[in-house]
Amino acid sequence: MLKDFFMALSQNQLLNSAAKKYGLKLGAQSVVAGTNIDEAIKSIKELNAHGISCTVDNLGEFVYKEEEANEAKEQILKVIEAIHANNADAHISLKPTQLGLDIDYSFCLNNIREIVHKASQYNMFVNIDMEDFKHLQPTFDLLDELSMEYDNVGTVIQAYFHKAQEWLEKYQNYRIRLVKGAYKEPAEIAYQDKKDIDANYIKLIEWHLLNGKFTSIATHDHRIINHVKQFVKKHNIPNDKFEFQMLYGFRKDMQLQLAKEGYNFCTYVPFGNDWYGYFMRRLAERPQNLNLVVKQVFNKKTNTILGVAAGAFILGRLTKDQKKKRK
Repeated sequence: MLKDFFMALSQNQLLNSAAKKYGLKLGAQSVVAGTNIDEAIKSIKELNAHGISCTVDNLGEFVYKEEEANEAKEQILKVIEAIHANNADAHISLKPTQLGLDIDYSFCLNNIREIVHKASQYNMFVNIDMEDFKHLQPTFDLLDELSMEYDNVGTVIQAYFHKAQEWLEKYQNYRIRLVKGAYKEPAEIAYQDKKDIDANYIKLIEWHLLNGKFTSIATHDHRIINHVKQFVKKHNIPNDKFEFQMLYGFRKDMQLQLAKEGYNFCTYVPFGNDWYGYFMRRLAERPQNLNLVVKQVFNKKTNTILGVAAGAFILGRLTKDQKKKRK
């Protein structure tokens, strides 16, 4: 029920619009690295100082107009330039829907091609993020076309899908980020039970570590991380074949510890005003995420779930009040 609640909030366009207006006032400032490029670069350099690389996401949701998609493209191009100018250890993560996938496939392809081309000039990797199932095949199509021209692109495989192993084998020669999956999908195409998802996730990690080009293991689950440590040691898999990834603001001590231990570590750094959908999906993704941010977002006397829900409620009320004033 809690997951469904936060997923519904993440898809609410009214609340998303209000969040842009009222800023990072509901606790998201602890898991979003600012609202502009300068703030994001500052966060990246701080992580770099600890031996942590970054993948940067210019946040965006509900893009159905060409001008909005073009604005997002231009912003990402500026991010690439800023990373290069500041000699930062970072690369780009992007969402096809932010760049026009829901508008026109060719339009989106051209936008992403421009980004990938710019990144290739600086020997910078671009990860094409996966979204919900209806966008999955078009995203694979984008990857297929772009990889005929460029070798600095990769994507994400979501372990909760039944066909994840099939997709992983098809794209084994790509740099792949493996995740459990953050969207609500029906049982006919995706596992619903956490144990099943975790088991498939570990299976995919092991297979790609043994057979793939480069594996980004994106999880906050220390049990899975410890399993991977033992697996790579047992199979003599070198550190330059994989990295651990976590989200900005989550399990900071573990991020620093893994980097200190000599593992490649990459933090997913989201920034921008369009933070609301991202933040709500992180809360919906797994109940533990609520606990991971509680000390940073709420004080000890605040109930986490009620706090976030109240924040969403307040945001909705603020929006309604503004609409009434305009009438």
